[in-house]
This record gives sequence, structure tokens and C-alpha cells, in this order.
Amino acid sequence: AARSRSSSGRSFRTARSKDIDLADPFFDTLKKDYPEFAEFWFPKCVQEGRGAWVFSDEKGLGAFIALKEENEEIFLEGISLPACPRLKVSTLRLAERFRGQRLGEGALGLILWIWKQQPVEEIYLTIFPEHQDLITQVERFGFINVGRNERGENVYLRSKKSIDFSDPYKSFPFISPDFEKGGYLIVDDNYHDTLFPYSELKNEFQEQLNKDVANGITKIYIGKQWQTHYKVGEPVFIYRKHQRGGQPRYRSCVTSYCVIADVIAIKRNNRAIVDFESYKAMIGNKSVFSDATLRERYEKDRNVTVIKLLYCGYFGAGKNVNMDWLDRHGLWSINGGYPANTQLTKSQCEQIFEQGKVSIDKVYGR
Repeated sequence: AARSRSSSGRSFRTARSKDIDLADPFFDTLKKDYPEFAEFWFPKCVQEGRGAWVFSDEKGLGAFIALKEENEEIFLEGISLPACPRLKVSTLRLAERFRGQRLGEGALGLILWIWKQQPVEEIYLTIFPEHQDLITQVERFGFINVGRNERGENVYLRSKKSIDFSDPYKSFPFISPDFEKGGYLIVDDNYHDTLFPYSELKNEFQEQLNKDVANGITKIYIGKQWQTHYKVGEPVFIYRKHQRGGQPRYRSCVTSYCVIADVIAIKRNNRAIVDFESYKAMIGNKSVFSDATLRERYEKDRNVTVIKLLYCGYFGAGKNVNMDWLDRHGLWSINGGYPANTQLTKSQCEQIFEQGKVSIDKVYGR
């Protein structure tokens, strides 16, 4: 059964430090690795009224993120990094029970979203060498090991001045300003609210299935197209197709934007290019579909295409761009074609970003 987003607890929320129970077993390993966390750092956060990002489920606290703006020199073994505006990930901790459920990817995505909105040049975090899973994840998202501090932690850093646009993961959540075209992906409302849990709609009830797919930044879209025009690194706008009555022209809308990470042909003209087990493993927990539905579509659909997306951002309640506006501005069914096949120019994409109150400079990381 689907649950409302407000009751499912399947997304991050802000919380005041004073409302967080430091005695929760969730913090035990953190207090062991960093004794000063409980002795000094957390009480100071409470005293100063600082907040944090938390993720909870029916079992309690599942993730804790604390960020801090700095403009200080970073001292490393043998070198130092000059002071500049930076966002420090002071704390990033996940409960062990969420291993394999993509919450770590979602936490990093949230942190990078926040960095995108901040007027700071760099972001960094420190990791002890034994935490290899976290190191692998942050390196995947473009963080570079710049040295080791006096505590023996490696310092991983990203800068808006040197974004690696050769890899959509390393450049996330930014989109290369050199893209030539964009497009749309049309998602039914009942699936949309699971895939894109932060893309809120004003005066619209949202539902999301209680699945791991909501946690991560990587999303899988499964299409029936024989061919697609999408290319790796290009932006696509996520169009939420309203199917619950009313006026779909005004209630169906673009809510979010992604970048294409991969396009993989699974079947063409009923010929399997990828066997089912490989196809299922490729999708993992990044799709809203059950194994049974995946099997059914694999066997019945003439063409199957997997489109891997990175969830780069969203417009937010009251800022989503509805079909009526897109159509009136010549940005929907261009030349009478099917909207999913619409190829938007760079300037048309920027027009949609601007209508959704999204800063073009922030989209490009400038």
C-alpha cells in the first residue's frame, strides 16, 4: 500500500539539535570514533541553536547530517589549504540497518544540493582510511583526497572552480553548460512521488511507495522507445502526469530536473539484447517496479530501454511548471510530435529553469 509522504518518513528533514536524543544507540559508534562529539561538539550545537538533517523510520533515527560554513585554513601533513568560503560536512552518520538501501547516496546528494545553493566555493569532509565504503562513495561523487590531517583522517574536497563534467556523478548536482539539447521524461503521478520525493506540489496530495528507490539519487526510468534522443550528460525535465481527474492541463507539470547518466538498450523489435537476470541486476533498487512487473514488461514489451538518471534538483511547491505554460510558450509538443520525443534547445531549457525559479548559475555551478 502507498503511504503519504508526511507519514512515511522516507525523506530527510531538518531538526533542532536540542530535540535530538544523544543517548540514542545510533550515536554509539560516533561517540567512540569522536569522543569530543558528545563531550564538546554536540552540547555546543545545542547551546548555539544549530540544526541538523535527520532521516527516521519506524525504528528510529537512521541518518544524521551536520554542516558548517567556514572560512579557515585547512592544515594537512606537509601542506595547508588557504582559507576560502567552504562548507564542512561536520558529521555524516548512517545506521547499519540501512546498508544496501542507498541512503548513503541520498545523504551525499542532499549535502551536495545544499552546497549548490550556498555562496561558498568549496565543500569538504574528513574520513578515517578504514571507512572504505564511504570513501568509495565520496570519490564517485567527485571528492578528491587532498591530504591527511593531524588526526590521521583523509580530507576529501570538491570545488566549484574545477567541476569534472566528463562524468555525471563527479559533476553532480551541476549540469555542464556545454550541453546542446535537453528533453522530457513523462512519469505517472503514482510513480513520480516515489522516484522524486523532494519534488513537492502545492495543494496536491503526493504518495510514494515505501521503497529504497526514494532514498538514492540515481533513478531508473524504463521506456518502450525503439530509439531515444537522450545522451549522457544532457538535462531532462521530469514531467509529472496527473491522472486523478480534474484539469490535467493545469495539474500535470514539470517538477524536477535530472541529468542522463546512461542509456541502455535491453530489447529491440522483440530481440533481447540483455538477458533478464542481467537486466534485473542492472536496475537493482533504483526502479519503482517489482520483479514481477519487470519480468512482465521484459517479456511483453517489444522494445525496452533503461535510462539511468541523476536527480539534480527540483522546483518546489508553487514553482512547478505546468503543461499549459509549456504549451503556450511553444515548449511542449514541438511541431506536433509526442512530447517525450521533444528536443529542447539550450535556450529553451534555460527558459524552463527560469520559469521554475531556478538560478541558471546554480544549475551550472557558477
